[in-house]
Amino acid sequence: MIDPAASAEALAPGFATAATDATSVARLAEAGLRYALVDTGDPAAFADWLRADDRGFLQPSRDEKQYEVSRAGIGYRRTIGVYDDSLTVDAAVPVATVDSWPAELTLPGSSVDEPRVLPSWAISSVTVAPTHRRRGIARNLLEGELRTAHALGLPMAMLTVSESTIYGRFGFAPAALATDWTIDTRRARWVGPAASGRVEFIGIDRYREELAELHDRVRHANAGDIDVWPLRWDQLIGATEPDSARTKQLRAVRHTDTAGATRGLALYRVTGGEPDFSQHVVEVERLDAETPDAASTLWRYLLELDLVTELKAGLRPLDETLRWQIADFRSAEVKTWEHQYLRVLDVPAAFAARSYAAPGSLVFSVSDSLGYAAGTWLLSVVEPVESTPRSYSATVTKVDAAPSDIPTLTVTANELASLYLGGVSATTLLDAGRITERTPGDAAIADGVLRAARAPWLSVWY
Repeated sequence: MIDPAASAEALAPGFATAATDATSVARLAEAGLRYALVDTGDPAAFADWLRADDRGFLQPSRDEKQYEVSRAGIGYRRTIGVYDDSLTVDAAVPVATVDSWPAELTLPGSSVDEPRVLPSWAISSVTVAPTHRRRGIARNLLEGELRTAHALGLPMAMLTVSESTIYGRFGFAPAALATDWTIDTRRARWVGPAASGRVEFIGIDRYREELAELHDRVRHANAGDIDVWPLRWDQLIGATEPDSARTKQLRAVRHTDTAGATRGLALYRVTGGEPDFSQHVVEVERLDAETPDAASTLWRYLLELDLVTELKAGLRPLDETLRWQIADFRSAEVKTWEHQYLRVLDVPAAFAARSYAAPGSLVFSVSDSLGYAAGTWLLSVVEPVESTPRSYSATVTKVDAAPSDIPTLTVTANELASLYLGGVSATTLLDAGRITERTPGDAAIADGVLRAARAPWLSVWY
């Protein structure tokens, strides 16, 4: 089993106990607030922090056992609280929270056999109590995280969001989209390929064990995904709330190939059936597949379950192949939304780490109000990498001015982040008025270099 604390420490030694950001400390002190590291080894202090986190996300309060499970599962993270010591009640409970840790972001060109990952600063649990809004807390939380990540030498920050309008001012932007599916199974006749393996039921504990292993392989083939901490899988299978109705409804199946190896897993539950028992709803909690055959087999199994009229599946890839494997496109309603947000902190390190679809040279002229990505950057993609499919690596240098013969895009730090994983084309951003090109056609040339074979996808929330 992966030790998340050891993995994070290997990516950024000493991250959890690094000094608090001096700028945020000083600015919040001027507002009468105390910005401080939380001692996650202190059960009472961490429980108070979790109470604030639950309150911020409108979650039910945890019991003492759940506090201890959370402390064991995420206590390795760098945990920050903002405190109002003038409060006469519950002053030990912070009025704002954030936690963060180094994680691996899968990059374009990565594969199971030849992984490409970028050490990145994952940010989570950003909350501010409604009693303390408009006091500069969110700004100092986020800017403090970026300064800390930069000081630790991490070239990228990343997060998922509950409110999409907050993070753009800090240079974050959507880089990987996701989809939510609702399918009328009476119309969605399967027209995809026949299976070559088999589907079989497995117990939830066995599913949990195999999921961790499968995801750690599959994530290396999905640009935008990250390494996942064990507590997230425990929460998925309901181990942290064993008596809940949701947990008791969960069912798991796996797909095995002709050699008997697990290549795919699905976790789902069946609800409804009242008043008509023939009209149940299948809710897919998660589907992971290492091969196209595994994905096809599991989707067909779920679509053809008896006594079911509707299938729902959330947090799926933008280019989910299921769309092309059902007879009626209109049997599926698909909602698209932004999921993985990125923020580039070190342009040369970030762009040299990923691979590219074709050789060529580009210039990014980047404006950045916080300074991290600001400058004129020459991206030279020339060196072939021995891999399949063929891909190319890049060198990145800062220049005083863009050479006259090289395609040049003028972007902000936000658009630079959106382009990074290939999740949006430069041409789309040009047409949207979000970037400019020096010469007509520069954006199209950039797309030829930056494009990715698959849309980036993050398979979890964090």
